Amino acid sequence: MMSRIKRNKCTLKRRLILWVLLTNTMLVLYCLINPTQVKIRGFEQDTCPLSISKLKENVSTPSQSTEECSPRVDIMFMKTHKTASSTILNILYRFGEKHKLKFALPDGRNDFFYPSPFLCSQVKDYRPGECFNIICNHMRFDHQEVAKLLPPQALYITILRDPVDLFESSFNYYHRAVPLTWRINGENQLTEFLNSPQTFYSPQAFNSFYLKNLLFFDFGFDNNLEADDPRVMRGIHDLSKRFDLVLIAEYFEESLILLKDTLCWTMEDIMYFKVNARRSSSVSHLTPELRAKALQWNGADWKLYQHFNATFWARVEAYGRERMKQEVNELRRRNTEMKAICVEDGDAVEAQKIQDRHFLPWQPVGESSILGYNMKKNVHPTFRTLCKKMLTPEIQYLSDLGVNLWLTRLWGWLKDLTWI
Repeated sequence: MMSRIKRNKCTLKRRLILWVLLTNTMLVLYCLINPTQVKIRGFEQDTCPLSISKLKENVSTPSQSTEECSPRVDIMFMKTHKTASSTILNILYRFGEKHKLKFALPDGRNDFFYPSPFLCSQVKDYRPGECFNIICNHMRFDHQEVAKLLPPQALYITILRDPVDLFESSFNYYHRAVPLTWRINGENQLTEFLNSPQTFYSPQAFNSFYLKNLLFFDFGFDNNLEADDPRVMRGIHDLSKRFDLVLIAEYFEESLILLKDTLCWTMEDIMYFKVNARRSSSVSHLTPELRAKALQWNGADWKLYQHFNATFWARVEAYGRERMKQEVNELRRRNTEMKAICVEDGDAVEAQKIQDRHFLPWQPVGESSILGYNMKKNVHPTFRTLCKKMLTPEIQYLSDLGVNLWLTRLWGWLKDLTWI
């Protein structure tokens, strides 16, 4: 028994040492390649001067009258963490690729140097004044920088999730990448943290933003503000002016119907399979008492969510409840149909059971909790390309779009090596 405890301690020490070395290596690499940009405001040549959507007149919606609306192609999707945003990303990738739209893509990794604030220079092959149709990868939002890349009429869209469920997901997904959590004892670190968050939390600590008001941080605000700080509501009102549509993860299908309506897209454009879903055994089910503590700890995110949940349901009412119900049912029917065509055994499987690495999602440090899919081998040629794209995770899709993800892949290799 004692020898087993000693072995476990040695293994833990070895992993911690390797993890510290890994983290320092990645920080050095980050500092070496993180692009810097002199921020010069007000120069016309530094901003997208015209609508490149005019060059995309071939984009059409066969099932809709072009007299009613034309498909929108200039889109900023603010990809928030742990909100089902990877599924939205797959939808945007497919639409953009199908219609040969121009993506503003990251360079060397799958995000725009998050958690640093976004800069135009982080875009792959960026040149001042260049215009793009779609930007949709993880970033820390800076509207002034993003606006330089897109035409003035671009639509700004994002997605939010109940802050309690988001916090649970973020804590369990990222806790091994947050040194603050390493000294939490006990089998249930999440419960220990919520019972005394100030004991373990430090705003200046590495990756601490994953543990408090992550949504507020993603949008470029101070995630350590208390809910009653007036800067919280000022930030929310600022986002209200910036974003044309805010989706809600708990009502994902209704959100997609509103997205389709806002963008004048077709039902085929928004068909989806869940991407980056966790296996159910990795989800911590919080008691009402712990949920209340998580809500209080993430008070700024809760205010943000409440505000945009209200605007979301106002949009649903304006759309029509009965109409929404019919559209959701049709979307479900189409998704079920595509799952029967594309997916082996009809559903997602654990990472160890995925046969083709092209469909293997990125996994969190030290575990394989993210589900993926096996594609049927006898898919009819008519659907083969669509099936493959619908099943492709973010990292592999970015590679297919031409991004050299050398830093992401190096990080993945070091992460897996550390926790073998």
